[in-house]
Amino acid sequence: MKIIESDFSNQILEFVQNRLGNIFFFNHIAVVELNEGVHFDLENAPIIINELESYFGKSQPYGVVANRVNSYSVDLINTPSYKEKAKNLYAYGVVGHDLASKMNAEIENDFCVSEKVDYDNIYDAINNVYNKVKNSGLFSLN
Repeated sequence: MKIIESDFSNQILEFVQNRLGNIFFFNHIAVVELNEGVHFDLENAPIIINELESYFGKSQPYGVVANRVNSYSVDLINTPSYKEKAKNLYAYGVVGHDLASKMNAEIENDFCVSEKVDYDNIYDAINNVYNKVKNSGLFSLN
């Protein structure tokens, strides 16, 4: 399910579309839906990371949910480099919608040093990622 087809669609604060896909911004989280066939690697990661930094700034903690509504690949070997570039990324989740995307989400889970990142549906992913950021104690509501 695309985020715009979900009950969260009325909470989208900003939307950005670029050659890699769509980014939907909410309070403290972003949902990224990459286009079919994209290869996410060090060369094009800054396209997404710069959009996240532009919206959230350089210090506000945030979370990202990768909503795998399309088939794409991620260069997982460079996961530490992505995290280094997205310095205030605090929580991450991946939603798989079919067998292949669920398998990819499980593989991504193995490359993350944090807790579980793979989810079966967009609702669980957004709620868990949002709660991790909200409960981090790293930001104030002022």
